[in-house]
Amino acid sequence: MSKFMHLVLFSFLLSSCGSSNDASKNEFYKMKEVVPNNLEVTVEASGMVEAISSVEIKSKASGEILFLGAEVGDFVEKGSILAQIDQRTPNNILDQSKSDLEAAKVRLSNAESQYERGKELHSQNSISDQDFEDIQENYAQAKSTLVRSEVSFENAKIALDDTVVRSPTSGTIVSRPVEAGQVISSPTSAVGGGTLIMTLADLTKVRVRALVDEIDVGKVEIGQNVSIKVSAYRDTEFFGVVAKIEPQAYVVQNVTTFPVLIDINNDKNMLLLGMNTDVEIEILNKDVSLSTPTMSLRTRKDIYSAASILNIQKDEIDIFLQDKVKGENFNKFIVIKDTRSGPKLSWVEIGKSDLSNVEVKNGLEEGDIVYILPSKGLLDYQEQFRKRVEASISIG
Repeated sequence: MSKFMHLVLFSFLLSSCGSSNDASKNEFYKMKEVVPNNLEVTVEASGMVEAISSVEIKSKASGEILFLGAEVGDFVEKGSILAQIDQRTPNNILDQSKSDLEAAKVRLSNAESQYERGKELHSQNSISDQDFEDIQENYAQAKSTLVRSEVSFENAKIALDDTVVRSPTSGTIVSRPVEAGQVISSPTSAVGGGTLIMTLADLTKVRVRALVDEIDVGKVEIGQNVSIKVSAYRDTEFFGVVAKIEPQAYVVQNVTTFPVLIDINNDKNMLLLGMNTDVEIEILNKDVSLSTPTMSLRTRKDIYSAASILNIQKDEIDIFLQDKVKGENFNKFIVIKDTRSGPKLSWVEIGKSDLSNVEVKNGLEEGDIVYILPSKGLLDYQEQFRKRVEASISIG
């Protein structure tokens, strides 16, 4: 680099980064008035629309599908017929069970008559105890056989009813992986849980599963309002409410996020399952009586460098910092406010913040003027940069 270029760079540094005179120091800070404000903070995330409640429809009966009563996208009412399974085998079982039940009733009637006669003969000592015990046993077996036959008959009727698959609730068919003519297995007999016929979902109220960065998830709370946009309806804004924050993180390419579930009313069925969404979660919307810029807050570590720009003496700062203040660096910070006698240090208690401005709970009044000054790190960097430029010029 030429000596001329060094001189130009050094001149720029002096004009923009500060010098020893007061005029150039004024470029380091701004002065802002303490005023009422509205603090707003939102967290942005991306997500996908999914059903809150969906039901897998399976037939309790096995066999060939003879009829399907709905297609994907159809809305069905509760109790609507969704599928009809071949009824020949259940009908045969029902007929057999009915016949067995009638025979069991006859056997019980005969056993009961034999029991009554045997009891009378036994009381007259006409038959032995062993013969009477056999009659009692036959009577008990006949009653047991009748109960089993009745249960088998009822189960056969249920199995026949199960060949007609009805909708358990009102909703929209979102998938139908089978067709008429396909042979299916029952979930009651198949180890794998049976054949899925349809999936039914309630689309009047859907959910967005938004992945929120771990840095922001601590600010999200159940019940917060959410603004949602989808590519299909760029001019339409949907609104939802945070319903749940799942505890298990997703880690993808060393980025950790947490699923936040947002419930949305979808009465017009505009939101479809699987749509990608842009989500803004409103974590703060508060009107405060007093606010100050966040950059006006100082700590013990950087108050000396900041105050030096305003020519506040070190002794004055030492006296101000003699006592520890409860809540320092948590909800208590130092500001430099303008007074008739010049810049003065003051402790303030803060509340909510939207990153740019912060609520003032104590320590300032409306109309006070505060100084916004650079951080110690920035001042140190500028000083180091100035020394490097000076050294470069002297070497050149």
